[in-house]
Amino acid sequence: MVDAHRTFVIVGGGLAGAKAAETLRAEGFSGRVILVGDERDHPYERPPLSKGYLAGKKERDSAFVHETAWYAGADVELHLGQPVTAIDRAARSVQLGDNTVIHYDKLLLATGAEPRRLDIPGTDLVGVHHLRRLAHADRLRNVLAALGRDNGHLVIAGAGWIGLEVASAARGYGAEVTVVEAEQTPLHQVIGPELGQLFTDLHSAHGVRFHFGARLTEITGQDGLVLAARTDDGEEHPAHDILAAIGAAPRSALAEAAGLAMADRAHGGGIAVDASLRTSDPHIFAAGDVAAVQHPLLGTRLRVEHWANALNAGPAAARAMLGQEVSYDRVPYFFSDQYDLGLEYSGWAPPGSYDQVVIRGDTGKREFIAFWLKDRKVLAGMNVNVWDVTETVQQLIRTGAQIDPDALADPSVPLESLL
Repeated sequence: MVDAHRTFVIVGGGLAGAKAAETLRAEGFSGRVILVGDERDHPYERPPLSKGYLAGKKERDSAFVHETAWYAGADVELHLGQPVTAIDRAARSVQLGDNTVIHYDKLLLATGAEPRRLDIPGTDLVGVHHLRRLAHADRLRNVLAALGRDNGHLVIAGAGWIGLEVASAARGYGAEVTVVEAEQTPLHQVIGPELGQLFTDLHSAHGVRFHFGARLTEITGQDGLVLAARTDDGEEHPAHDILAAIGAAPRSALAEAAGLAMADRAHGGGIAVDASLRTSDPHIFAAGDVAAVQHPLLGTRLRVEHWANALNAGPAAARAMLGQEVSYDRVPYFFSDQYDLGLEYSGWAPPGSYDQVVIRGDTGKREFIAFWLKDRKVLAGMNVNVWDVTETVQQLIRTGAQIDPDALADPSVPLESLL
């Protein structure tokens, strides 16, 4: 029996929100749990959108966090296809798009992020795509299949994780692919230039063409359809479709309008939260892509836009809402699948934060672990086609101990012995 005297509201129909609702019930919360999502689909995970589902290897249902019947069975009230338009902190209520007002005792903001838009002429043409929502993936999956059948050409703006994963999926369908990237290597802001060439070589071997050191300046078309993409160095690439994969921005406007403290751009923007995922309002919490956490382990404020963060931060926020002691100190983690290459990355080592990259294994065979070090301390590790090492890599990061780089690079030295 639900106790109507206490109400916890979750805004956001993604993985973080769904796992928070699940955790509230698992931890014995007997009050009302209301989950509001602005999409009509039930809460889903995002990795399949650029991986298995997009590539045609998994069914659409594989993306959903829970089966549809789970929500009623767990007494979780859903308001789908309904945006929250305002938060009244004084009244502790949220207003929905249909003017419904819902009172809350505790509120969780898990509003995620949205794709950054290309601010150039031609983005209104049919054939310009973004990939963030399940509806985007539905459409893009059909587009890639059609391009493959018709020998069509996809131009991707951005060589980050989404851009590269979509390139891999597109080549799987047989589409022609050109990737335009402002940096000189893919994934520059994540893994730096030292390993970027690996991904250039990987995709080039599968027929992807790269155009580095350039940005799109115009998309040209005819009769409302895309014909080509032009870059700032005067090049023109024929195209039937364009994907903008130039990053994502936190969906924090709702929180900002409510007067909650925001993180600065140097920390990725988003809603500023402490280690318990509490905002500047003691009754409001934030988790997932939108939350910039004061990270206890890394000693900095950090906003992480990856699946594992949503998976773990949603439950952590739920426990904090229940008054439990929470210190969210998870090592950032993500994974990627591209062709026959699978990888896991743990830690945080943006360009400029490290002074050495150590390789254990064979980059030529694409079977290795890369470590980013600062003063001989491991900041991050990426295992490529090497498995069952993530826990050890994360322990190396957590210890903060100085480690002999030669031993770290030597496959004959067990990683566990360096702890």
